[in-house]
Amino acid sequence: MIKQAILPCIVAATVAFGLGGCAALTVKSDVNTPLFNQVQCRTFAWAGSFRSDNSPDRATIANPVNEARLRAAISGHLQALGMQFVTSNPDCLVGYGIGSHNVMEGGYPAGWGGYGYWRGGWGWGAWGWDAPYVYREGIVGVDIYQASSREPLWHASTNQDLTGATGATAERKINEAVAAIFSKYPQH
Repeated sequence: MIKQAILPCIVAATVAFGLGGCAALTVKSDVNTPLFNQVQCRTFAWAGSFRSDNSPDRATIANPVNEARLRAAISGHLQALGMQFVTSNPDCLVGYGIGSHNVMEGGYPAGWGGYGYWRGGWGWGAWGWDAPYVYREGIVGVDIYQASSREPLWHASTNQDLTGATGATAERKINEAVAAIFSKYPQH
């Protein structure tokens, strides 16, 4: 009897855990196609690093440990594409970023009025007010430039929020974001 009661709980937990990992990250990508098709990125170097400042996000989002995690994830994907890291004379430069900002949607009247069905009858009326919805949007981005000209070749970013993320959680989120970003890397 106990086994019959536990089995549905195990199945429900497994399904819930599995669905949690299925949330796809939205990736926005853009490519400078004419230049991208001319440039061969066999080697790369970093375009820079996080700048040191006193912003409140510095301690959680853009901390140096998360920067190292992000570089490792990006480097792994670039090496899988056949690129090697070098310290001088690279073919391409790689930039990256982690950030977040608050986004507000709505807050405008949903209907300014007009003729229609309203509270049990036809006539003129307003159709309600759309309350604002505020949320934090996190962003992880990767940029690749031609090293000699510093012209952009490719940009991609995804909506992964790292606010307050540390340790294994931060590493998992960064790896997920970078994998999603490189799923949009253009092929020559």
